[in-house]
Amino acid sequence: MQNDSLSLDEIVRRVNAKAADYCALSDRIWAMPELAFEEHRSVAEQIAMLEREGFRITRNVGGMATAFVAEYGKGGPVVGILGEFDALPDLAQVSGVTEHKPTAKGAPGHGCGHNLLGSASALAAVALKDALAAEGIAGTVRYYGCPAEESGSGKTFMARAGLFDDLDAAFCWHPSVVNEVQTTSSLACIQAYFRFTGRAAHAAAAPHVGRSALDAVELMNVGVNYLREHMPSDARVHYAITNTGGDAPNVVQAYAESLYLVRSPHLPDAERLFERVKKIAEGAALMTETSFTVQITDATSNVLPNTVLQEVMYENMKRLGGPGFDETDRAFAAELQKNALTREEILASVAPHDRSLANQVLHDGLLAMPTREEVSMGTTDVGDVSWIVPTVQCHTACFAIGTPFHTWQLVTQGNLPAAHKGMVLAAKAMATTAADCLRNPDIVVRAKAELKERTGGRSYVCPIPPEVTPDDLRAKAA
Repeated sequence: MQNDSLSLDEIVRRVNAKAADYCALSDRIWAMPELAFEEHRSVAEQIAMLEREGFRITRNVGGMATAFVAEYGKGGPVVGILGEFDALPDLAQVSGVTEHKPTAKGAPGHGCGHNLLGSASALAAVALKDALAAEGIAGTVRYYGCPAEESGSGKTFMARAGLFDDLDAAFCWHPSVVNEVQTTSSLACIQAYFRFTGRAAHAAAAPHVGRSALDAVELMNVGVNYLREHMPSDARVHYAITNTGGDAPNVVQAYAESLYLVRSPHLPDAERLFERVKKIAEGAALMTETSFTVQITDATSNVLPNTVLQEVMYENMKRLGGPGFDETDRAFAAELQKNALTREEILASVAPHDRSLANQVLHDGLLAMPTREEVSMGTTDVGDVSWIVPTVQCHTACFAIGTPFHTWQLVTQGNLPAAHKGMVLAAKAMATTAADCLRNPDIVVRAKAELKERTGGRSYVCPIPPEVTPDDLRAKAA
């Protein structure tokens, strides 16, 4: 028997009733940007709001002080809505301007819109909870406060702790320049430090005594550059030299370190590519007579799309319509495009979608569902959730078309009315789709059957080695 009280119109009404409070929450988090694993004030703001709404809070989950679960209701089905709130380094920016104007040198900023992401997900959970409570409908709503998406893969650690194991369906979103149901997969990734140890010596008087760890780092980079010609075209290998061994050129560097990030559309392929990178490190150490260690610090699985849930969310988004931008929103977006974005950035932002969008300033429609499944070149720890439970995501337009992610141009828009409108639309899309799963158990049955088919019945295996803990990552960041 279906619960008609959980209709789209009812959920929309409940989202609208509390939208202003959660837009204000988003703005407060925008104004207090915090880096991975350090989102203490942002988490406190979210928990305070959710406790007032009657959610039961479980803190410090998955071994992380800034990870929590907020729960309302009892029994099944159990639906989970995923939220994030971490910022990025060196992106502090004045709001609502079309020039680079840092608020503080070197300070963080919300360059990926996670202030909006977590706040909209919390709003969706609250609206869904209100509908359940009003009608006395069985079911459990959970909001997952997930830290460190940008650097640390908080959801992967939460998945390893079994926090998603009893979910029936999971929902997420991401701020964007377009409105769409996300149908793409993503790249799996493995990130690790390669730390070389040699022997110091006077670089002029006794160079033959020294063994340069920095030489080993450089030779490893050369070897990986040659590897790029002989790896799949959809794989990626990135690196940063994180310790050069000092600033004195007349000292043979006894220690040097690099951080490598290996990506591929499927985790087993990423693991194989990572083993090849390790062999290159072995060769570099052999050539320089140094030693090295490898420490995996981060890893995520590729996203498994779920067409059953995508189709339900798409129908809801068709009925919901666009964010409803006004002329003030469009005027600022046009000014930003003119003064702070290049034509290349505008074309790049719409290339995966519809190039005709390059002539618009804001997207107020809905992109059609693609006819074939593709792979996004990004990485997200939502992928680990999607291997455990049927998961669906949407994008909603919060920023001017052409806005690059992880830039000041995005930060400056993160607390404007246009961003709020996209955020509220996302809350409605997630809450209505979750309501459909509660109202119609067959959706969940079919979504779980699809997940089983995509995984081949294989159980989830966390890609982060069991000996690696969030504390290891926090210690390195400090």
